[in-house]
Amino acid sequence: MKVLVTGSAGFICGYLVEELLHAGWEVIGVDNFSKYGRLEKSYDKNPNYRFVEADCKDTALLKELLADCDHFVASAAMIGGISYFHEYAYDLLAENERIIASSFDAAIHARQNGKLQKITVMSSSMVFESTSEYPTPEGAERRCPPPRSTYGFQKLATEYFVQGAWEQYKLPYTIVRPFNCVGVGEKRALHDRDIYSGNVKLAMSHVVPDLAQKVLKGQDPLHILGSGKQVRHYTYGGDLAKGIRISLEHPSATNQDFNLSTATRTTVLELAEAIWRKVHGDSKPFRVVSDPPFEYDVQERSPDVRKARQLLGFEATTTLGQILDEVIPWVAEQIEVGQI
Repeated sequence: MKVLVTGSAGFICGYLVEELLHAGWEVIGVDNFSKYGRLEKSYDKNPNYRFVEADCKDTALLKELLADCDHFVASAAMIGGISYFHEYAYDLLAENERIIASSFDAAIHARQNGKLQKITVMSSSMVFESTSEYPTPEGAERRCPPPRSTYGFQKLATEYFVQGAWEQYKLPYTIVRPFNCVGVGEKRALHDRDIYSGNVKLAMSHVVPDLAQKVLKGQDPLHILGSGKQVRHYTYGGDLAKGIRISLEHPSATNQDFNLSTATRTTVLELAEAIWRKVHGDSKPFRVVSDPPFEYDVQERSPDVRKARQLLGFEATTTLGQILDEVIPWVAEQIEVGQI
């Protein structure tokens, strides 16, 4: 099977491409390196991987690349940490609409003229930004008020692209919604502005690596954004990649949407203490202070994950402790070489 993956140099797709290649897929990756700059991946020389440096708004190119592909993972998007929602409120909406429109134009063409089986769209847990339904099941995005952030609203619009392409052109689809991906390899984005949390500059505006680097740099007391009561489900990138791959392969995934996440809920305060204990053990008392949160700091993001388990047999099984055992040494290494 052959798949086109756009946004292939991104964080989640780094795990996804590796997962697909390991499972025997032939993969074409497309990215313009606009987020992190040029990156090298461990699989760049894999004979089943072809990388194309290009802008995904080039619809003609996407049509050409999809001509002999069985699947299309539309993942390319302008995306960043929570600070991005403020700094690039318009661009997140406008640029991502252009990218997704180009992707669907190419997919519809490939479905009609090639052998494309379906499009798999990378949505986001932010479509549930305004929900009060927990744990949040698939379908709640249509019952709750629309997302407040332009990023969340655009991701919801992406799901309406899915609806329109199916209703008008019968383009089969799967929607996947990753929740709080955590892993190694994520870099500081080129356009991130400097934001300080206490005396330490944030690395990526994502809570796990940022808390890890603050603890490793000796911040005491540890600064957290908001009260620390915010609830998240921290999901390992390798687990998400497996779930996405299964959704490509499994016949029950066609014309379905899935929350892909661990079932374990963790508060930011619990996460902060877990990182603190991994670094300091019991040698230093755990102390925190709360800084003002960002406007779009959603207080709870808790998915219902039963649908993926029931239809796909997928569960995210990597524990937070296992994730931190991998992420903390990687952050320490990045600090050592001056990348964070």
